[in-house]
Amino acid sequence: MKKFSVLNKYIPHGLLLTVIAVALALAFVVGLPHSALANKILVPDVPDKLKVPEGAKVFLVGHAIGTQNYICLPSGAGFAWSLFTPQATLFDDTHEQIITHFFSVNPKNGIIRPTWQDSRDSSRVWAATVPDGAYTGSDFVEAGAIAWLLLKQDHTLDGPTGGDRLSETSFVQRLNTHGGSAPSTGCASLTDVGTRAFVPYTADYFFYRGGD
Repeated sequence: MKKFSVLNKYIPHGLLLTVIAVALALAFVVGLPHSALANKILVPDVPDKLKVPEGAKVFLVGHAIGTQNYICLPSGAGFAWSLFTPQATLFDDTHEQIITHFFSVNPKNGIIRPTWQDSRDSSRVWAATVPDGAYTGSDFVEAGAIAWLLLKQDHTLDGPTGGDRLSETSFVQRLNTHGGSAPSTGCASLTDVGTRAFVPYTADYFFYRGGD
């Protein structure tokens, strides 16, 4: 009680109440289970055409660090960079590796699709960009960054021991992209064909259940 009296003497009463309230709030947050904090996923604003259908609920976010990998190929009368795979690792908010991202053949239909594989249980989801599901407008996407995307699940598989964290994925959004665009040079002649470029990028991937 004596300590409180000393504080009350040197700190205005209103400020003292504010300090106490903040301390109590911090104590409450620190005391929350980790899962309660981790379950709050904040999805940024997106263009209307990248919004998930009503009923879809976000359940996981991964922060990707990797490269967009391009190869120079003939294109029409000239030459152009063509994406042959992304190669990225996704981390959670505690910097733990949770997912790897790449292209692979969808065993359901034999088509090469963007793929995400859970690092813990090996469950997988393949997805394809929905019609008109790419956005590059400068009101959302920074200069030099790859498009923001909305992708719909094309197939999923449980892991070999029954792991299923990604097995109920219905939609994936690629947002907050930085870098990753194809080079502007280096693919202009026949001698450039076959040249590869590994362009660093980062992005946030949001995984949803339901809504389909």
